[in-house]
Amino acid sequence: MARQPSGPPPPPTVQKLRLRYTKRGPLRFASHRDLARALERALRRAQVPMAFSAGFSPHPKISYMGAAPTGAASEAEYVEIGLSRRCDPEQVRAALDASLPPGIDVLECVEAGEGTGALADRLDATRWRIDLPGVPVEELAAAVAAMLERDVVTVTKRTKDGTRDVDARAAVVSATVAHEAGCAILHMVVRQLTPTVRPDDVMAALAVVADLHPPLPVRAVREAQGRLDDSGDVADPLEPDRAVRSYCQEERAPV
Repeated sequence: MARQPSGPPPPPTVQKLRLRYTKRGPLRFASHRDLARALERALRRAQVPMAFSAGFSPHPKISYMGAAPTGAASEAEYVEIGLSRRCDPEQVRAALDASLPPGIDVLECVEAGEGTGALADRLDATRWRIDLPGVPVEELAAAVAAMLERDVVTVTKRTKDGTRDVDARAAVVSATVAHEAGCAILHMVVRQLTPTVRPDDVMAALAVVADLHPPLPVRAVREAQGRLDDSGDVADPLEPDRAVRSYCQEERAPV
């Protein structure tokens, strides 16, 4: 007969909150595991009433969504947390933001709307900005055009199971070049395929098609993450939850 943990079961999850947070400055070099530990410590310091799993090793109900790679900054990281009692989302956001180190800023916290589906299902694309200091904008534009003309651009990618060849071109929905403050900028929307095509894979693709090798380290920033919309851009993944909240508030408003 299977052993059962002693004591009462943990309180059930009565509310789910979805948060958008940043990864800026030196913390862009922190691993996802380090960021997860920092967030869990901050949840305890902020005294957020977390719901816990059952069993012999209970853990807080936290789900991380599509973490940006180590070395990349982000304005759009997402996490969902389960609470054991209802709280005001804005108060949770402020308390958690105050408990986190500079560089991890909680920008938004909304209650998961009933019937809106899983947050993970709304994240299938990323909009990236890549700064390429020292690269002439004309050279970058030519390299991007050469990549977009190809149907397939194969690069070697390192995965947890070793190295493998992947088609980096298949993930790129769009790519445009800009020039700001003397620096060439690559803006692109990338589908989240398996394995994930990251900015360094796209840079490898540009090296393959145009022998582009930036003389200085590039800087990648995830500007948005969400579902690919009909225009080829990335939709806000928290909008369905806001819409449900607004509808409920209108329903409760006095006539």
